[in-house]
Amino acid sequence: MEPEEHPVTTADRIRSKCSHLLDMLLAKNERYGDSALNPIRVFSQADTAEQLRVRIDDKLSRLLHGADEWDDEDTLLDLCGYLILLIIAEEAEPEPDQPRWPE
Repeated sequence: MEPEEHPVTTADRIRSKCSHLLDMLLAKNERYGDSALNPIRVFSQADTAEQLRVRIDDKLSRLLHGADEWDDEDTLLDLCGYLILLIIAEEAEPEPDQPRWPE
C-alpha cells in the first residue's frame, strides 16, 4: 500500500522558499567573502547598512527601469536577501539617526 499524499500547504511553500533563500544567502556569502556585511571599503567609507540600502536602491531601480524582470525569481530572491542582510546590519550597527525596526 502506497503512503497517502497530502496537498502542499502554504506553510510548506513558505518553508521551501525560505530554505532556498537561506541556501542562496549562505552560498553567496561564502563565494563573495562576506562582503555584504564586512566590505573592504576601498572606495566607499559608508557604513554597512547604508551600503546595503544603496544595493537595494540599485536593484529596485533596475526593476523599475526594466533591466531586471519582476517575474524572475532570482531577482526577487536577491532583493529578499538584501533586505535580510540589512536587518542583520541594522541589528549589529545601530545608527542613532536611522529609523529602527519595531521591537
